[in-house]
Amino acid sequence: MTKSIAVFGTGPGVGQAVARRYGKEGYDVVLVARRQGPLDELARELSAGGVTAHVVTADLDRTDTVPALARRIRARVGDPTALYYGPAPTDPAFLPAADLTPEVLRDRLPITLYTLLALVGEFLPAMVERGDGALLSAQGAAAVQGRPYMSGWPTILAAQRNYLQSLAAEVAGKGVYVGALYIGARILGTPFEADYRRRQAQGEPVPEMAAADPAELAGILWDMHAGRDRHEAVFPAGLLDG
Repeated sequence: MTKSIAVFGTGPGVGQAVARRYGKEGYDVVLVARRQGPLDELARELSAGGVTAHVVTADLDRTDTVPALARRIRARVGDPTALYYGPAPTDPAFLPAADLTPEVLRDRLPITLYTLLALVGEFLPAMVERGDGALLSAQGAAAVQGRPYMSGWPTILAAQRNYLQSLAAEVAGKGVYVGALYIGARILGTPFEADYRRRQAQGEPVPEMAAADPAELAGILWDMHAGRDRHEAVFPAGLLDG
């Protein structure tokens, strides 16, 4: 049986790199994001390399559309062998913890948590029945350790992490792997990286951050999935030590 992965949040950076890596490993790939153009471009690139790629546009902020989205994915690859979830809100809205309001959290809950829960509800049962599957995620390291002036979205990411930790323990004995990568670096080729360099060139104060190649990050996720010997990793290694 051909293996497949649905990449939810196939944006520049880790999502696209995950699609490329899993395609290289022989997986059919379903590319899911809001904008058709970039998905079509990536699908053409993957197809030129011999990878079967499908494009499915969706607004992952709309949890109510998940059942229809799941049907569209099944029409292309059946129930996927693996699922990667890594979308970000249009505006992550980092702010001081003292300024955090219920409204800020409420606006970012659907894309960060509710849609993930709905997708797991759709696709996990088939993984359990098959005795094989993987649920993967990559998010910011602020989900693991709070940072000054970086509250808001990371608060919900911490809740997502708690959910994934519980899920990992519950399904490990059923053949399903859950793995999450937490990144404390600027990812090359992303809008964040471009803005970071612009601010740095203009002499604006920017935090010192390591640079990360998205292909390397996707490789870490693949190694975690293939080895199944750890459920979490942080990049750069040792970032949160001490």
